[in-house]
Formats: sequence, structure tokens, C-alpha cells
Amino acid sequence: MRGNGFIITTTVSRTEMVTFLITSVLFFGLFAIAVYFWQKPANKAETIELPPPYPPSGLFSDTPPVRELTATEDNRHDQLIERAKQGDLNILVQVNGSGNIYQKLLAAVVSSALSQDKLLAVASFVAERNLPANQSLVEATTRAWQASPARQTTSQMLHLAALTNDAELYDSTVQQALVYWRNGKLLDVSASELQALINSEFWLLSAEARSSGRGFILKRTLSDARRELEATHN
Repeated sequence: MRGNGFIITTTVSRTEMVTFLITSVLFFGLFAIAVYFWQKPANKAETIELPPPYPPSGLFSDTPPVRELTATEDNRHDQLIERAKQGDLNILVQVNGSGNIYQKLLAAVVSSALSQDKLLAVASFVAERNLPANQSLVEATTRAWQASPARQTTSQMLHLAALTNDAELYDSTVQQALVYWRNGKLLDVSASELQALINSEFWLLSAEARSSGRGFILKRTLSDARRELEATHN
């Protein structure tokens, strides 16, 4: 009887233990699931919450709002362009070195110069101050030079072409000057003077422009011109 009772008691104890283990596993499993679903909404809320698109514009803010800064700059640029359209040439000196705004203002000044005389006045202003030029000014100066090909107009034309920092444009301008010299239309410009002028203006081009593909072609043009001009005055 004792042996049978011991066996029965042992069997019951094992059954209770297995039941306890299963119950514990289920309990902890349900508890883990409950914790997961309890935390999930909080994590989702944290994910949706994003920082503001622009920095705060408080009294001690280090960075000004981007939109306000852009609007201010745009308004300033509009005012400068309006002054340029009214023929204010001094604005070019003020903004020289300020990036693309200079070229925009120069284009506005050129477009407001409706006569050849006004264009030449702009060209002289830019050339005398060594300001960046553009193709429109070079073309205006070239037209004046073709009508009166003299030392002064030749010098100004080549100078403005170099101030564009465009190797191709300077190349074509040099070749025009050489054609006129060959045809005897540059009576007051000697071969040595023309050679010195062409070579000196070349160095106004930036290193990047001089070393570009068009810069290589320009160097070949200058080399040919040097041999031709030296053969004439030697």
C-alpha cells in the first residue's frame, strides 16, 4: 500500500509540476504580448513626431529661417536689377565678385542701353575698371572697331574679350584683329604692338580657361600669330 501510494503521489506531483510549467509559460507569453501591444502605440507616436522643417526664429536662434532669408535676398536682387535697368553703372562695381548676380545686373545694364553710344559707354566703364564683361559688350565694341579700326578701339576690344574669361570668344576676337592687320586696316598698330597686346590680354583669362580645350586652341592661335608677326617686324 505504501509503495502504491508513493507511486500515486509521485505521479500527481509530476502532473502538477507539468501543469504549473505550462501555466507559467502561457502566463509569461501573454504578459509579453500585452507589454508589446502596450508599447507599440507609444513607439508609433514617437516615429510620427518629426522636427520642425525650419529652425526656430526666436530671439537667441543661431540660424535665421531659410524662407525669410531667401525672400530678403530675392527682394534685394530685384532692387539691384531695377537700378541696373535704370542705367546705374556703379552697381556693377558694388556687386563685383558676388557670383551670378553680377552677370544678371550686367545683362540688365546692357539691355537698357538701347543705342550703340550707350553700349560703348557701358563697355568703357567695364573695361576701365577691369570688371567682368559679356559677349554683348564685346560685340558692341567690335562693331565700333570695325567702323574705326584704330589702336584704341583694338585695345579695348581685345581687353573686353579677355574680361569675359571665354577662351573661345577671345580666340575669335584675336583672329578678327589679325585679319584686319593682314589687310592693312590697322594702320596705326605695328606688328610688335599687336603681338604685345594680344599676349598681355591673354593672361587676363583664368588658369581654368587657359587650360581648357578651347584654351589649347587659343594657345595655338597665339603661337601662329607670334610667328607671323615676328616674321614681319624682324
